[in-house]
Amino acid sequence: MSTAEHTVEYAAERAPRLRWAQHAPEVYKAMIRLDAAAGQGLDPKLYELVKIRASQLNHCAFCLDMHTKDALAAGESVERIVQLSAWEESRHFYTGKELAAIELTEAVTVLTDGFVPDEVYDRAAGHFDEAELSQLIAAIAVINAWNRFGVATRMAPGHYRPGQHR
Repeated sequence: MSTAEHTVEYAAERAPRLRWAQHAPEVYKAMIRLDAAAGQGLDPKLYELVKIRASQLNHCAFCLDMHTKDALAAGESVERIVQLSAWEESRHFYTGKELAAIELTEAVTVLTDGFVPDEVYDRAAGHFDEAELSQLIAAIAVINAWNRFGVATRMAPGHYRPGQHR
């Protein structure tokens, strides 16, 4: 009996629609600075969980690739990353502070559902002081902007190395 190797044939990778950072370098540089400023004072693992959850909601494959790799490099567990898309059923994987941040991320990201509910904001405010909450809201806004660039220009996932864009 032969042990022939089976080749798996994956779908072809789609090319990006536009390499926007090359055509708008000042915007890209400003986004990098904004991203760095938004993350100041936030726990790196929490920051990556927020980025991953927003990217899941926005279907940004490039950002999911980037931030799951960055989260793993920061010491986040595979299990918590995998469970993030079902965090409401997997609450026991996260701290109360993380749950408040994840819930706020969803409310700010999915504005088509209405305004950010007072109870969601109040839960977050119960876990973060005003400066930290301001940073968290900024971080959520920034990842949503990145997601829009990634989705609109169809940035291809799979090529990012942790820390590459810092």
